[in-house]
Amino acid sequence: MADDTGARLAAVPEQTTPPGNGAPENGGDGYLERRTLRRGSAGWLLLTGLGVAYVVSGDFSGWNIGLAQGGFGGLAIATVLMGAMYACLVYSLAELSAILPTAGGGYGFARRALGTWGGFLTGTAILIEYILAPAAIAIFIGDYVESLNLFGLTSGWPVYLACFIVFIGIHLWGVGEALSFSLVVTAIAVIALVVFAVGAFTQFDPANLDNIAVDTTAAGASSWLPLGILGIWAAFPFGMWFFLGVEGVPLAAEEAKDPVRSVPRALSISMGILVLLALVTFLASTGARGADAIKDAGNPLVVALEGDPGLSWLKTFVNYAGLAGLVASFFSLIYAGSRQLFALSRAGYLPRFLSLTSKRKAPYLGLLIPGAIGFALAAATGNGPRMLNMAVFGATISYALMALSHIVLRRREPGLERPYRTPGGIVTSTVAFVLALSALVATFLVDKDAAFIALAVYAVALAYFAFYSRHHLVASAPEEEFAALAEAEAELSRD
Repeated sequence: MADDTGARLAAVPEQTTPPGNGAPENGGDGYLERRTLRRGSAGWLLLTGLGVAYVVSGDFSGWNIGLAQGGFGGLAIATVLMGAMYACLVYSLAELSAILPTAGGGYGFARRALGTWGGFLTGTAILIEYILAPAAIAIFIGDYVESLNLFGLTSGWPVYLACFIVFIGIHLWGVGEALSFSLVVTAIAVIALVVFAVGAFTQFDPANLDNIAVDTTAAGASSWLPLGILGIWAAFPFGMWFFLGVEGVPLAAEEAKDPVRSVPRALSISMGILVLLALVTFLASTGARGADAIKDAGNPLVVALEGDPGLSWLKTFVNYAGLAGLVASFFSLIYAGSRQLFALSRAGYLPRFLSLTSKRKAPYLGLLIPGAIGFALAAATGNGPRMLNMAVFGATISYALMALSHIVLRRREPGLERPYRTPGGIVTSTVAFVLALSALVATFLVDKDAAFIALAVYAVALAYFAFYSRHHLVASAPEEEFAALAEAEAELSRD
């Protein structure tokens, strides 16, 4: 399929219509040669590690804030619903990634199904997620560093700056080295979660699960739902934190070995691992110390172990391992954001210079500029939960549009070759679509100021596209050529 796709793309003539009338440009001689990634750098194992790495920090920090929004019962229901959303989304993306194995990921899928506006709306929403999520994680890393008293540092800008400098530097070295590093750190974090769960379950007490004070004024409030029925909805963004980022695996398609097979396989395995980790982490943490004790903690797994002096060794181990888990996600999300920015820039949706690659085939400006923005946001606010909510705002928009892309392509192009087919077809992607819209609304319930700030950023980006970049798209970019090919084939079939 991959070879056939390349041959068909080669047959599509470059469009050379002059700029300014909304038609794509060809980018000029040598345009794509200066914007290439290192192909064949990642097999299914590295891609699976990448999928888990995107998310594993969510087991160490961030999810517990959902206890303050909905209590144990509210967060548990929210996590089940959001897990269902991600499972449906992942199976939908597995099909789309086999059809369109390029670095554009979600942008490329939506571009094919929903046109240039759909592509930009999706790609920009993904960028909001992948720029703000590392900022949130950098803040959580600071909390773990402070609790370890490493080098006498407290949570603050020196820690955030060190994170961005060191890990962006590794990415600049090369994608193969970066993904191998990510796999090792992720494996350490996963092993640590298993060891933590074994130790924490020795202190498990069911009475600890629902020990948050009940708000008697909330509709449907009980010990299991202390904030009432609405608390379930408000906990959606934090239930997502157990899975947020796994959808980024297709962004590595251009650098993968046999992406048509390896990307769907990695998506499925990653999701299975993440479901198991979410289950054991949630139950072990809450049952060991109590929902009320960990609901506001920056390092909830460490706090969960503080009730038993005999587990002090495990607390230290988990603290260091938690740092490894946060680093794994931070590192991987930087990768994902750079590839999404690279693809949008290469196609002309964003300034084209952002997609230039180095001699080692790394999109250096796509790494440095989002990194600078993320550091500035972390240093200026120090508010991890707010950054998390803004990241979820962007994520949920992209999920809804990617699920819609699957539905549209299934209906519009039923005969399209699909090496992998989503179980359940459009029913599966429809479930993802509805739940993603519900989660989007939930971001306004949690922190409406953060959601409106993210919405304002989104609006500014859309204005840039409406007034400038949509008139200067690059026809020779892979995602644009796939769309041109589809349009040409549709015209031929009508004739």
